[in-house]
Amino acid sequence: MSKWIKKGLVFVPNKSLIWSQSHAQVPVVDFLEQQNILKIYYSTRDKNNQTLPGFVIVDADNPSNILDVSKDPILSLGDLGTFDDSGVMPSWIINYKNKKYLYYIGWNVGNKISYHNSVGLAISENNGESFQKFSKGPLWDRNYTEPYFSGTTCVIIDNGIWKNWYLSCTGWKVVNGKPEPRYHIKYAESNDGIKWNREGYVAIDFKSENEAGIVKASVVKEDGIYKMWYSYRNYTNYRTDKQNSYKIGYAESNNGMKWHRLDNSDLCINTSDNETDWDSGMVEYPHIVDVKDKRLMFYNGNGFGDTGFGYAELKRH
Repeated sequence: MSKWIKKGLVFVPNKSLIWSQSHAQVPVVDFLEQQNILKIYYSTRDKNNQTLPGFVIVDADNPSNILDVSKDPILSLGDLGTFDDSGVMPSWIINYKNKKYLYYIGWNVGNKISYHNSVGLAISENNGESFQKFSKGPLWDRNYTEPYFSGTTCVIIDNGIWKNWYLSCTGWKVVNGKPEPRYHIKYAESNDGIKWNREGYVAIDFKSENEAGIVKASVVKEDGIYKMWYSYRNYTNYRTDKQNSYKIGYAESNNGMKWHRLDNSDLCINTSDNETDWDSGMVEYPHIVDVKDKRLMFYNGNGFGDTGFGYAELKRH
């Protein structure tokens, strides 16, 4: 049986940049094979908690070896009143016809609730040197069938069909005096990666009434089987109690739509037993990438990315 071996912390912001004072959240990995590097996009925060995207370039043979860190954000906040005027958070990248499609979450700060998310897209036509937003508006937002919000996406092109596993909020609930969102993972399809057909199909659903957050799918198709890693948490005390906080789960599917959760398998990752480690309180937001003969997982630890991101390598038996 295969098992993940943690390799350690890779990157955490050093607070030297005004736009990057904390967090390296939701690592999104692009393997540039010809250069033998991994370009890892992430979301970081300024002193006002506004989120902007940057990147780290690491050695593909030794991801702990950082070669470069972006000096400036790759995208700016949206115009006042648009879906991403409070934050831009990368969630997936896909290479298609000499272009890079960077899917991201656009943030708005809420009033009765803390935030509202939508799905945005930026495209690079120069191998990732720069990105331009596809539009001022989101690819999709809440609608009459999904009335709350959508977030992180995972996209693969499978037999000409763009397949997307995305966060979908099912509602808000006041817990200990604070409104908390509940969300799971749904599935959508597209012919071009831009116009998406959302029929509300639930891919990974809640396994109990206490489970409240299933997020950040990372899907690979191998030997005809779809394999997904994701993070999941409970409703209460998930910020402070490691028993309720994010863990990384695993599921398999024959068709990419109906999934079987295997959250107790060796293919999952749990928190560190050492209470001083960067991932001792939670592990979340996995991104799977195959590099030559290795399968790697980049992921966040404590504080939803406040302690940066690290990686693990799959040991195949």
